[in-house]
Parts: sequence; C-alpha cells; structure tokens
Amino acid sequence: MNSLVIAPQWIGDAVMTEPLLRRLHARGERLAVGAVPWVAPVYRAMPQVDEVIELPFRHGGLQWAARRRLGRELRGRFESAYVLPNSFKSALLPWLAGIPRRIGYAGEARLGVLTQRLPNPRGKPPMVAFYSALGGEREGLEQDRPALHLAAPAIDEVLASQGLARGGYLVFAPGAEFGPSKRWPAEHYAALAASQQQPVLLLGSGKDAPVCDAVAAGSPRNARNLAGRTSLAQAFALIAAARAVVSNDSGLMHVAAAFGVPQVALFGSSSPLHTPPLNERARVLWLKDDPHYQPPLDCAPCFARECPLGHHRCLRDLAPQRVAALLDRF
Repeated sequence: MNSLVIAPQWIGDAVMTEPLLRRLHARGERLAVGAVPWVAPVYRAMPQVDEVIELPFRHGGLQWAARRRLGRELRGRFESAYVLPNSFKSALLPWLAGIPRRIGYAGEARLGVLTQRLPNPRGKPPMVAFYSALGGEREGLEQDRPALHLAAPAIDEVLASQGLARGGYLVFAPGAEFGPSKRWPAEHYAALAASQQQPVLLLGSGKDAPVCDAVAAGSPRNARNLAGRTSLAQAFALIAAARAVVSNDSGLMHVAAAFGVPQVALFGSSSPLHTPPLNERARVLWLKDDPHYQPPLDCAPCFARECPLGHHRCLRDLAPQRVAALLDRF
C-alpha cells in the first residue's frame, strides 16, 4: 500500500512521528512524507521513508490554488493518507488528491475532508503516543523511542569541514522557537561553556543567532556560534557525533534524543511529562519536581511564551553548576 503522511511543521513534533512511520513501514506500507522544507531533513534521516515531498506552502493562509495544483499532481498515487497536524488546511491536500482513505484526529472541524477521524485527546498526552495512535494500534505506544539515522560518511564529511573529531566537542542549543519562557539564560550557558575543557558548538536557526552571540561573547575561549550557519542536515551530523548535548526543551533536544546522544535537557515553563527527551542517556533538570527547591514552583508548567509573573524562576534559578555536574558523568 502506498501511503502519504502529512507531517507537522515543527522539528520536535516531526521527530516524535518516527515511531508511527516505523510501525506503518513494518506492516508493508510504502511511505511518502509531505513536509515543509525546514522539516524535510528530519524525514530524510528516517530509513523507513521512501520519498520526501517538499510542500510549497507558506506559513499561514489556505493557499488554495497551490494545494489544488499539488493535489492534481498526486492524484492516483496513494491509497491512504495520515494527516498528523490537527489543522483544517493540513487535511486539504489528501482530500484534493482524492486519496480514498484519509486518517487523522477530528482536529479543527475536519468532517468531510477525513474519512476516519479519531477523537481529540484531552489534556496534553505524550506526543509519541498521540501520533502513533493514528496507526490504529493502542498497546505499547508509550514505550516507543524515536530514532534518526545518518550514514557515517555524511557525518565525517561535516566533521572534516569544521575541523572536529567524533566525541571531541560539546553541542549547546540555547534557542527555543516557542519563546523566551523556554530558554535557559544566555549567561548560564556562557558560564557552563567557560567551565568546560572541550570546545562548545552553539547550534540553532538564524533566529537563535542573537542568543548564541550572547553565549559566545560570555565565553569567547571555547564557544563557537554556528547558529544559522549550518543546514539542518549538517546540524544533525554535528549533534550525532558530539560527546554530549545541552539544550532547552526544543526541536534540537528531540533530535539529540533520537540520535541517542548523551544529553542534559532543561525544562522550565513546559513539562517533561508531555515532551520528554526519549533517550536512555538523557538527564532532565526541572525545578518543578525538585523537592529541595523552595518556594515550590506552583506556577509551572504554565506553557506560556513569556513568564506571566515576570520572574522566570523556573529556569533562572537552575544553576550552571548543576548542569556541569551532569556533564561530568558522561
């Protein structure tokens, strides 16, 4: 069976879909993934994906003409479609392509554009289980760990271009697309970098360059800012070969987890109960569940873009020395 998968638009969410695609592939489905360009490299690192179709849609708006045109091009190619985002517009392409079986959550009033609609779950369920349920299986979903793969020559080529050796450096990812409330302070990242003997690479998108600049300025001896200066595929290679990764709750945190790299994940306004790094080598720091931290963080997790109370205690009070102690154990 040929199946089209409509991917989420965020890197972390895309990583969390890997167990679903692995299950679909294992039962004989040939998978093509429709993904926006900035997420497409995630699916190229999944061996079970046979084809990645880069979607030419801008963020926002229905873009009806573009979707109808691509729908005509895809007509007759697929028997099934899995629509992973919950938006109405994400379900339009499989409908316009005339794919007979179209599966997704009820989402935003998608009666008619989907043929099989799962009820929207309550609250914030673990994301891997949320996506894997679309495959029709219910048992063992929480045990699945996303996995990404890159060929060794591709990794070695990127390392050579940066003058690096496997395991000879650390990666820090100080950004977070969602907003400031998920970012450990730049001065804490700088202090942590200054305490390390190995060089530190700062990775992220172009939007993360200012915060990475601040980290590099605070630790000029060994922090190198590569935010916005690598492709996503190159960033994957640098993460896969790092000794360890330190990050906020972000897309690159999930990438590191999927490569099985030792990592320290820093949580504040969000919750590791909802989006944990699914990696046996991950260590999570979250003051919310620290019994020694006083006064308790009754405000967390708030899931807000900026701290509603203005104090940012959930991350500001997380000392660099605690992160350094975990790194020393790797």
